Amino acid sequence: MSELDKKITIYLGRKPNFNSEVILQDDGNESYIKEWNANDKIKPTEAQLNALDVQANALEASNQVIANRKTEYPSIEECVHAILDDDLVALQEKRAAVKLKYPKEGS
Repeated sequence: MSELDKKITIYLGRKPNFNSEVILQDDGNESYIKEWNANDKIKPTEAQLNALDVQANALEASNQVIANRKTEYPSIEECVHAILDDDLVALQEKRAAVKLKYPKEGS
């Protein structure tokens, strides 16, 4: 089962402010919506949120791929040096290797 914050993000179609708009709480069993202050949609039911499991799991997987890629992509400094040293081909090859290592779902 995916995390509640991801389901809420999908339900709203955007990431809410979890400090003011949607306040979550976990008393040890599982997380739940303590307070709903989002004005653009009414508070979802448990069934509505559960119906978003597949999409939320896909969002989590996509976020993990992005995080993995960020740790292995060339740094800004490496990019600047590649640009200044006219070595863009090598830079693009490094990025392509990282993308191949961590493919996005459906790619």
